[in-house]
Amino acid sequence: MKNKIKYRYNRIARFYDILQFPMEHMFDDPRKKLLQEATGKTLEVGIGTGKNIPYYPAGIEVTGIDFSEKMIEKAEKKAVKRDNVRVEVMDAEKMIFNDNTFDTVITSCVFCSVPDPVKGFKEIKRVCKNGGKILMLEHVRSNRKILGPLMDVLNPIPLNIVGANINRRTYDNLLKAGFDPSDIYVEHLWSDIVLFFRITNNKP
Repeated sequence: MKNKIKYRYNRIARFYDILQFPMEHMFDDPRKKLLQEATGKTLEVGIGTGKNIPYYPAGIEVTGIDFSEKMIEKAEKKAVKRDNVRVEVMDAEKMIFNDNTFDTVITSCVFCSVPDPVKGFKEIKRVCKNGGKILMLEHVRSNRKILGPLMDVLNPIPLNIVGANINRRTYDNLLKAGFDPSDIYVEHLWSDIVLFFRITNNKP
């Protein structure tokens, strides 16, 4: 499954920014707000084509990773314009970074595509410092009685086209990865589908 998803993202990398423009434009302001909250040494998981790179504040050190080589090629072209940003190909489920490396971790509509989201969240928890910030803008499965099951039925369509799930239960996956509910703040941006997660990475 992972190789299939990587293939799909490599295939659409040339057109990705155009395809995503309507949704990205709709949530442009919240995304910029999320990025402005990044401090210190920052990791962006699933940086894709680097659409967020221009909006990071000066004075922080940003590392962006993505498992799609073609996406990273696009991101590199944006990263060369910023001396505080570097990007590299890496699997979110198996990062090469040491424990407690980053002050802030960012994700932006990424965990719809990570094949094993719980494993990905465990890796984020590991590489983020104790007391660090995890900031996520993600779309998730609705809990509404009709809409939620409908998203389950329709999920194979986007999954097979671009490798993205529309029915991920991201809050539940965070709990499975070991995050405490008291450390997770959720802001609803659009119904109960597009959410802004602010997480304090308190470790035992």
